[in-house]
Amino acid sequence: MKTAALALIDGEHYPPVVRDALKALPYEFVCCVNMGGGEKLRSPAETGEKLYGVPLVASIEQGIEAYSPEIVVDLSDEPVLGPRERLAAASMVLALGLPYTGADFRFDPPALEPFGLPSLSVIGTGKRVGKTALAIQLARACARKLDVVVVAMGRGGPPEPELRETPPSVEELLELARAGQHAASDYLEDALLGEIVSVGARRCGGGLAGAVGYSNVAQAAELALERQPELVIFEGSGAALPPIASDRRVLVVSAHQDVELACGYLNAYRILISDLVVLSFAEPGERLEQLRRAIAALRPDLQLIATSMRPRPLVPVAGKKVALFTTAPKEALRPLGELLERTYGAEVVHVSGNLARRRELAEELVQIEAEVFLVELKAAAVDVVIEEAMRRGCEVGLVDNELVPLEGEAELEPALLELAQQARAKATVA
Repeated sequence: MKTAALALIDGEHYPPVVRDALKALPYEFVCCVNMGGGEKLRSPAETGEKLYGVPLVASIEQGIEAYSPEIVVDLSDEPVLGPRERLAAASMVLALGLPYTGADFRFDPPALEPFGLPSLSVIGTGKRVGKTALAIQLARACARKLDVVVVAMGRGGPPEPELRETPPSVEELLELARAGQHAASDYLEDALLGEIVSVGARRCGGGLAGAVGYSNVAQAAELALERQPELVIFEGSGAALPPIASDRRVLVVSAHQDVELACGYLNAYRILISDLVVLSFAEPGERLEQLRRAIAALRPDLQLIATSMRPRPLVPVAGKKVALFTTAPKEALRPLGELLERTYGAEVVHVSGNLARRRELAEELVQIEAEVFLVELKAAAVDVVIEEAMRRGCEVGLVDNELVPLEGEAELEPALLELAQQARAKATVA
């Protein structure tokens, strides 16, 4: 039995050619959508079933709703649909739950496993956009009223899912690093900074739409399920989605990302499947407004909250010479140092963005003289920075990053709590 398909066609192809293609290809075409162009159409009136042999509908959404195809087959070409337009169409089709295929490509929606408890995912448009910081804020806010577990997957996660019920100490992190383990894995950061029960998982590979090549997240989800919490937060890794059909999703986008990257390609899919967008590293200005407009063009109904990243030292730094080690983008380094001085009275002697670049990090460490090494629990934090601080006898302090809405933006915590409430309501109904 042939697969029911919706065809994307264009008027740059001679209609008999399209009609023959629809008959010859191994699908049962139930409708088609003309994506534009008219060079080969003799008359604007030449449309519809008489021309192509199948019903012509006005849009992809209308065709999927009316005819329930199982796949969308792209039979168009440039100049009607170029690479940008095709990826935009792919994002829409994937968000509607269908595969999108063409002459030499195929995209499938990431496989998302059902989960038996209320759940909320934190996803991102890339690495180092602030997902863990947001997941910790979300978990803290929810934990005031609910029993919460965070499941975090990462490229350095444990070989078997690991449950953390107590925060690890700096000494324990050092022991892990010296044993060759990834001591800055996100689940450890969640447990330490959020003081939340966390489960660590690993993943390898990430598709354009966020599917993982391999992961043990399903087993980690089972560990969380056994505890029967009131809410489970799944934290993505890089641009990869947790392979779980969560009830709600928060998307974190860095305001330093190029607008086309943040909102184009298959990041448009991430926007379309999300329930809230949080912009990190945002500053008032035209760049921020461009991002707003691009996201609104995809999802006019989607709430967006622009935030700045605020580091909060977990040790006193007033009057002390401080070096800050972070994974923040270059543009954010100076403001971070100024904030530490203004808010916490530190004398900032150095701000590094090289925490994920070990060679550069080792080179600059030699030149730094500070009383306190402040460090995010990321990348080489433990095995390089904390190890060097201990060797020197310097004080070590971890940094908790907080996403703070810009002036005039909606409050972040109420928006997160509302999503958690929606997730619980949806799971109850289901």
